[in-house]
Amino acid sequence: MTALNRVPSLMVRAGTASALTIAAVGGSVVVPGVASDAAAATPATKALQVAASKKGSPYKWGATGPRRFDCSGFTLYSFKKAGKKLPRTAAQQYNKTHHISSKSRKAGDLVFFHSGSSVYHVGIYAGKGKIWHAPKTGDVVRLQKIWTKSVWYGRVS
Repeated sequence: MTALNRVPSLMVRAGTASALTIAAVGGSVVVPGVASDAAAATPATKALQVAASKKGSPYKWGATGPRRFDCSGFTLYSFKKAGKKLPRTAAQQYNKTHHISSKSRKAGDLVFFHSGSSVYHVGIYAGKGKIWHAPKTGDVVRLQKIWTKSVWYGRVS
């Protein structure tokens, strides 16, 4: 059903159904090729898409892209492309995010690996217990199952 199907027939027949008229009678305007707010990609979704597009990029300590990454450089780059600013290190990123429980995690949230109270690694949650991350020297950006329970979650706002 299109928006015009919901507009009183008199306005449609007369050719006077403007966007304001449709809104005034409780209808909605459908514009081809334009996503609704609900369907629009969130920054977290965009960051996840950027992360996945970097699959196979080599790890390099201290690198922030676009061809090589370390773990926090990878998350910084992915969210920057999605319009969000993050600090440089994993620990700084943890301190900048809204901390959430594992039950509340969503695709696009950050996953922080810690030993005691020290954060040492970060990746982007992809769903189903997996993350996109830049693992270590000699490795490449890849999707991997979370291998430990020593993780915290953070949401970029």
